[in-house]
Amino acid sequence: MLFPILLSFVVGQRFIELIIAKRNEKQLKNSGAIEFGADHYPWIVLLHIGFFTVLLSEVLLLDRELSSLWPIWLLLFTLAQIGRIWVISSLGKHWNTKIIVLPSADVVIKGPYKFMKHPNYVIVATEILVLSLLFNAYFTAIIFSLLNLWMMRVRIPIEERALQEHTAYFSVFKQK
Repeated sequence: MLFPILLSFVVGQRFIELIIAKRNEKQLKNSGAIEFGADHYPWIVLLHIGFFTVLLSEVLLLDRELSSLWPIWLLLFTLAQIGRIWVISSLGKHWNTKIIVLPSADVVIKGPYKFMKHPNYVIVATEILVLSLLFNAYFTAIIFSLLNLWMMRVRIPIEERALQEHTAYFSVFKQK
């Protein structure tokens, strides 16, 4: 019973996030922001759709049971959700699912960004692993953790370069 509830929650959450991201994108671009890495973005969307599809398929078709460690996995999932909200609220109007940079904008260094550069990517990686392991979906956990790692090896350098070239990002993190 937990699986459909949790899956519905996460998918619903993603739709709300897309609405927020679209609103922020429009406001940022109207203010002169520039999008970077647009050619890899459809692959990220496909990765996330694929994750939910394969997770659903593995759990239902292979009759995966709730993990005996479910309290731990559910706690980690809950902490990841708190982290996700912290990330989105810390970035405010700058939060997006795309790489959109407003030239000369102040770099956000509050919330989790005080402690690391890309906390949202850590949260996504955690969610992929934890949601899969919560339902013993080992195939999904391995494949999509590796795919996500590969995608982040593409995305993070593009984001770093965009921020370094168009904001005071480099000097802010060099001082730390």
